Amino acid sequence: MLLEELQRILACGEDSQHQFKREINHLDSLAAELVALSNSGGGRIFVGVEDDGRISGLSPQQVRAFNQQLSNAASNNVRPPIHPSTSNVATEQGIVIVVTVAAGLNKPYMDAQGRVWAKNGADKRHVTSREEMQRMFLNAGLIQADTLPVPGTGVADVDMAAFHAYYRQRFGQPCPEAEQATSLTSLGLLKDQQLTLAGVLLFGLQPQRWLPVCMVKAVAFYGNSIGDTQYQDSEDIYGTLTEQFQRSFAFIKRNLHHVQNGRGFNTLGELEVPPIALEELLVNALMHRDYFDSASIRILVFRNRIEIISPGHLPGDLSTDDIQHGKTKRRNPILSEHAARLLPYRGLGSGIHRALQAWPQIALQDHRSGNEFKVIVGRPEPQT
Repeated sequence: MLLEELQRILACGEDSQHQFKREINHLDSLAAELVALSNSGGGRIFVGVEDDGRISGLSPQQVRAFNQQLSNAASNNVRPPIHPSTSNVATEQGIVIVVTVAAGLNKPYMDAQGRVWAKNGADKRHVTSREEMQRMFLNAGLIQADTLPVPGTGVADVDMAAFHAYYRQRFGQPCPEAEQATSLTSLGLLKDQQLTLAGVLLFGLQPQRWLPVCMVKAVAFYGNSIGDTQYQDSEDIYGTLTEQFQRSFAFIKRNLHHVQNGRGFNTLGELEVPPIALEELLVNALMHRDYFDSASIRILVFRNRIEIISPGHLPGDLSTDDIQHGKTKRRNPILSEHAARLLPYRGLGSGIHRALQAWPQIALQDHRSGNEFKVIVGRPEPQT
């Protein structure tokens, strides 16, 4: 790092990715900073800098002592160990050490006392929420919500007619009745004699008996504000994922206009937003939502836009630019595997790209602090 770049960063002050320290005397304090950055997307620690951004600098002896501290903290006081990199910047006041911590792949990271830290603005906080811990395990790929058994369920709660139709379509032969439990287990739909979350959502009888938040709440407004007190249509959409997709698609279609698009008066109108774009966005919301989150999918139809809000931000280090170019990470692998034969879904990461090709007026918003992903689909201006 050049001195000019250092001065530019220090002039902007501390934030979630840049932490200033005059010096660090305790390994526990250093380990907590390393853990917080590893759990929160990575960042840099600037040692030899006051809280207000003024450079105080370190002597060569202090640099050697700190490097030994950093090595000990990263190896012995952080679990699992991490591997930060350092660079020294010479200034008139002394040396500034820049410690770069990468976003961790094995979240959640902990300190020597087993505490999990995460960034909270320019500060850090102690993570105690079970849901947040689960999301860290989920984003690291250590657990998948759709593989977990749902207590109180069993083979008797499977819609066998739907399962047998799927089995015959996939394997070209009926599933022997004596092997139903074995087949459900091998397909990831049954575990320890209980249906997994994927089993309940794909083939369960009345899935919301066990998973009440795994549904879609849809509202169509007269205006453009979610604060409106009047709505023109509203529906709570339950059932399996296939039923949720079909009824959600029907809800959106009945609340959009059908337009001529330059065709003759006696022809049937076309939907104002191409159906292929809506299909792709709805399937993505159902397939990639965070099933550890206690929120439901929301569909909001306004006069000038459609919003599809799914619980769970993009997993790992994925960005909205990444998914537009086809990069993907499977958050729910069992659901994704079976949905390819039940829904218009391929699992290739091409859905967002196809939606944008069909209708470019789509904005993607990844809200990590609120743990949600929002798609905003612009509606065309009515023509008179």
